[in-house]
Amino acid sequence: MDVVRTPTNQGWIEVIVGSMFSGKSEELIRRLRRAQIARQRVQIFKPALDTRYADDHIVSHSEMRIPSSPVASSRTLLAEVEADTEVVGIDEGQFFDAELPAVCNTLADRGKRVIVAGLDKDYLGKPFEPMPQLLAIAEYITKTLAICMVCGNPANHTQRLVVSEDRVLLGAQGTYEARCRKCFDPRLAEPASTRASKPGSLIPDPGSPR
Repeated sequence: MDVVRTPTNQGWIEVIVGSMFSGKSEELIRRLRRAQIARQRVQIFKPALDTRYADDHIVSHSEMRIPSSPVASSRTLLAEVEADTEVVGIDEGQFFDAELPAVCNTLADRGKRVIVAGLDKDYLGKPFEPMPQLLAIAEYITKTLAICMVCGNPANHTQRLVVSEDRVLLGAQGTYEARCRKCFDPRLAEPASTRASKPGSLIPDPGSPR
């Protein structure tokens, strides 16, 4: 006797990662707009602390934008997702807490398509939690590359141009730029006294001509 399988509403996780200025938010917006055109029920979220361009929109560096809801935590995000939602978009995943991967797993288990965009590395070039954990559980991963502002090669690092040891420092042009592996130097964000005390740290001032 043949077994008839009925289709189920299967969910999954997509992660878009890369440096700043690599088009992560643009790709996220593109996928969400396609889902909206297909008349799917879409909800979009961003961390409440990201107010660089707008409080209630995801905005790319190229001025692409889409309405979104600011949330203070991953648990708040989970609570706001409605039962009939089919697609959940999340921008700036690196600014969320450590519960984000578990929340995305829960949503995918409920049959929702979850799309998360975020930085994979911080200004020191180290993995930016919770993005590595999301990469480990995602069904689909997209790595975006920018163009190095120094040499023009493909860039996968975010270079901080201002002096600060804070891991989270909101900013865009003038605060950060994309760099390739060769041109990236995390010491540019260190105080001058710290740089001078390190051997071989003859690093030009970030504001000086290259």
